[in-house]
Amino acid sequence: MKKIDVILGLQWGDEGKGKIVDYLAADYDIVARFQGGPNAGHTLKFGGNKYVLHTVPSGIFRENLINLIGNGVVLDPVVFQRELRSLEQSNVQFHSRLLVSRKAHLILPTHRWLDAASEAHKGKAKIGSTLKGIGPTYMDKTGRNGLRVGDIAAPNFQAQYNALKNKHLELLKIYPAIDFDLETAEQAWFESLDTLRALPFVDGEYYLNDALAAGKKILAEGAQGSMLDIDFGTYPFVTSSNTITAGVCTGLGVAPQRIGRVIGITKAYCTRVGGGPFPTEQDNETGEQLRQLGMEFGSTTGRPRRCGWIDLPQLRYTILLNGVTELCMTKIDVLNTFSELQVATMYRYDGVETSNMPFDLCNTPMEIRYETYPGWATELDDVKTFDALPAPARNFISDLEKYLGVPFTMISTGPEREKLIVR
Repeated sequence: MKKIDVILGLQWGDEGKGKIVDYLAADYDIVARFQGGPNAGHTLKFGGNKYVLHTVPSGIFRENLINLIGNGVVLDPVVFQRELRSLEQSNVQFHSRLLVSRKAHLILPTHRWLDAASEAHKGKAKIGSTLKGIGPTYMDKTGRNGLRVGDIAAPNFQAQYNALKNKHLELLKIYPAIDFDLETAEQAWFESLDTLRALPFVDGEYYLNDALAAGKKILAEGAQGSMLDIDFGTYPFVTSSNTITAGVCTGLGVAPQRIGRVIGITKAYCTRVGGGPFPTEQDNETGEQLRQLGMEFGSTTGRPRRCGWIDLPQLRYTILLNGVTELCMTKIDVLNTFSELQVATMYRYDGVETSNMPFDLCNTPMEIRYETYPGWATELDDVKTFDALPAPARNFISDLEKYLGVPFTMISTGPEREKLIVR
């Protein structure tokens, strides 16, 4: 039986997963998204056009490729409809190639209302929610109240919807009032269900295991990043799902021994959106330079991303958690104009120097030990092979490989599909 390969982010999200999934997808029969919701923003650039996907897997632009939205995903039918209309305008034929797991949970309008009310109530303690209703939806999932895609076909669906909505309206009474037009939101939501119903619904766990047994090649695509994992991320400044390899098993219904290659993606530097700890953050001219050169503004929210140097203890941690077999570096071109680069190699906290992450990164004062590397001060647009990279860039990557113990098999030198060095 074939194994399912995995691609995921090793930092705080925004590592450039969409481009790499799109590139690799040509070698696969199925791309399956295993967790998260429309808080994801996977950006792809090719043919002079830019596309941002929030729920649809990044293999959708490869003709004949099946794309599956797994049971671990939470789906907002309104956002989903908007995304599908955008694909139709780009003449992407997807109706027979985009499958939705019946067990994926639905985001209701009142989930979004709860998200916004809860975040507003927190004031300065905000966790930086994207306000898409993701957290409240996962809370209903674990609280065993949720509505799933398959429920749309149930004869008592409206009654199920009303029961959950009324529960939310009761909960909203504990928060200060905020503006939310429920009537308009509900109208759009129920209209968008027709778009969802037009797609094939599947029992994803059977579909994927049957595909593996038939020798099909499957790529599992994650959203957000490993440092936002609900269990192992910088809690409580995390997302509401398991973003690591373990999430593939629960988010798609495949057994652990079915996992094959695990491709971990890291930027050549580091970013994070919203609140929460960020050890190597450069809240200075360097950070601003990285932000402008890397165009570091959220593809879902438009928020400016916080920027800093690459953090090797953090990467070792997520490589360990994910069982990473190979690495991909994105956005190395953003460093082209820097005369010097900094690389975090050790932490110091509780009087000890270590490469381990502390239990509570939020409340542990830390010092960072950096090593300095020379920059390469040249463009990388025409570089097609690793050996053609400037010597300082090759040394930078080789030293990271030694420290991390995993090879870089892909290096992205720009956002376009063709700007990728494959070793």
